[in-house]
Parts: sequence; C-alpha cells; structure tokens
Amino acid sequence: MLRPRPAALVSLMRAAGGGRWCRDPSAGARLPSLCSAPAPQPVIAAKEPFPVELQAGKTYSWCACGHSKRQPFCDGAHRREAPGLSPLRFSPARAGPALLCGCKRTRSPPYCDGSHRGNAVQAAPLSPRA
Repeated sequence: MLRPRPAALVSLMRAAGGGRWCRDPSAGARLPSLCSAPAPQPVIAAKEPFPVELQAGKTYSWCACGHSKRQPFCDGAHRREAPGLSPLRFSPARAGPALLCGCKRTRSPPYCDGSHRGNAVQAAPLSPRA
C-alpha cells in the first residue's frame, strides 16, 4: 500500500487553499486536515424582504447570519450562533425606502433581489426567534 509523503499532502492542501493543521497519530507530524468544518451557512430569517427607511451616509449593519432578533439589522447573535459569519456594514448613498433581504440568499446584499421567491427558500423552515 502506498502512503503519500507529508510534503506531498502539504502541497496538495496549499493548492486546494485551506484545511486546518492537526497531528497525524501514526507519524507524529503536523499535517493539514481534509476534514475541516464547513463554513457556516446563514439561516432564513424571513421569506420576504424587510421594508426599511434608510438615511444617506449613515452606517448600518445588516444581519448576514439570520439569527438576529432585530432583523434585518445585526444584534450580535452571530458571535454565538454563527461564529464564522459577520454582519455586512454599509452606508447608502441616498436616503429613502429600501427592501433589505430577509432570506439571506440575495446576490446583491444587503438588498433584496427576489431570491426569496425560489423553491429552496419557500420550502425551507424559518429560523426560530424568541
């Protein structure tokens, strides 16, 4: 049985762009692991956009994880519920009404692009918020 050399594994992992380092119990060497945890995914906070009134130049923090109790804005819930996600900070160029994404699947965050109309969002359960 052929065993890959650690240097070959290191090169492979660097080329793949990631992984975390852990000890190989048989060799005692530190090697990159292919079993790193997947990136956290946002939960669906709402199946429709949130209508809001924005002020020009003001900085807002849009909840990107879906766990905030102050939707569509961040309340810091990502720190314990989705540590790999962080809010999107933005400052609108003009004041007025806007539709901010509630499903967290938009391709133009923080603004709604209609992604909530798709079957993947409509069939999914909503995030439980107390």
